[in-house]
Amino acid sequence: MLTKDDTIAAIATPHGVGGIGIVRVSGPDAEEICRTLFRPTADTGPLRNRYLYHGDIISPETGSIIDEVLLTLMRRPHSYTGEDTLEINCHGGYLVLQAVLNEVIKAGARPAEPGEFTRRAYLNNRLDLSQAEAVTDLITAKTDRGRALALSSLKGKLSEKLQSIRSGLIEILTSLESSIDFTEEDVSLGPHRNLSKDVEDVIIRINGILSTYKEGKLFRDGLNVVITGKPNVGKSSLLNRLLGERRAIVTSVPGTTRDFIEETINIRGIPVKLTDTAGVRKSTEAIEKEGIKFVWEKVLAADMVIILIDGNTRPTEEDVEIINRNRKKKIVLAINKSDLPHKITDVELTDIIPDAEPLWISAKYGGGISELKERIYSLASDDGEHMESDVVLTNLRHKISLEKTAESLAAAKDNISRESAAELAAFDIRDALDHLGNIAGETTNEDILNRIFSNFCVGK
Repeated sequence: MLTKDDTIAAIATPHGVGGIGIVRVSGPDAEEICRTLFRPTADTGPLRNRYLYHGDIISPETGSIIDEVLLTLMRRPHSYTGEDTLEINCHGGYLVLQAVLNEVIKAGARPAEPGEFTRRAYLNNRLDLSQAEAVTDLITAKTDRGRALALSSLKGKLSEKLQSIRSGLIEILTSLESSIDFTEEDVSLGPHRNLSKDVEDVIIRINGILSTYKEGKLFRDGLNVVITGKPNVGKSSLLNRLLGERRAIVTSVPGTTRDFIEETINIRGIPVKLTDTAGVRKSTEAIEKEGIKFVWEKVLAADMVIILIDGNTRPTEEDVEIINRNRKKKIVLAINKSDLPHKITDVELTDIIPDAEPLWISAKYGGGISELKERIYSLASDDGEHMESDVVLTNLRHKISLEKTAESLAAAKDNISRESAAELAAFDIRDALDHLGNIAGETTNEDILNRIFSNFCVGK
């Protein structure tokens, strides 16, 4: 079990070569380690809080200079972790950073575990658990919209909403327990409250937050979109056009694409992973057959499929087979080569696949590409009701906890309607509060905390 009574240290910047790298130290010995290793350029007396110093990190054993640095000491409780924290800004080479970290560890710190700095911030009440999880979401955000939502959670917007719900539930529980305590006595309990309606109002608020999860998951995890179609229909050209660069090889030879190519684009805040696949046709060639097998595996795992059809030819058996095997998927039916004479009509396409509106494009010249992106966005977001909200649920753990909260409240409402079951209703409300508390970490067990923070990088 990790403790917060010792001092930890880690490199807080990614591995590689850069202008600056940071070694972070947190714990009761941070200031003493600073005094042991740091030699300021000018004698400024006692170290000041949150002041940037220039000087050298030296090896106490040899007296040699390890690196020229800028250093800041942040005294508790006003630091990221809530503990005395030292940040050493070194030159950004790996060997330099590792040498400084080794001296810090020799001076009394130990290597930090993944996520241990943020875990200490949580344990010291600098962040609740949902805010701590938002740190990882902020670091790994793939689009500006994902970044904004993560930052909103980190700043406590979701926590504020949940705290308001929690306060309302405590009021309801207080009224319930008062009615239980005074059922045998002639005591006025103040104005009558319709507790059943109060609980229903809370359920409505929770369901409102839950309804944002689909959009939140899109912004956090992105959308997996596979481009499929028969050979030489323009799949690689479409990938290149959507990316705005030449990423896939394009030739007039069918079967050029054997393996799949994956790249990510941003469509109105949604990170969309595009997969270009081999053309689907009957083949006896072993490598091409293996590529086609990959196609069906990728399609099976996709959130959405772009079926590309050549508008300059009549539909073939391959086109029909591809459509039939994707009918249960979200489909964008794109008809390529709109710049050439059309050999197929929208009516014929609608007869083949009634639920997908044909969209004519030109992968070669860019016609219809903006409309294609908009079609992907619309299908992914459905009505887009919550796309601009600043509080959007993105975390599956939070979703499950809120669902359990709503279930307990539904049971409480049912028991409130039966006046003899007030004790059971109070139990249900307490159960709901426990589930709600799991999100902020108020009632979260050690195993869950270990699982959450193990997903963090070392140094954060």
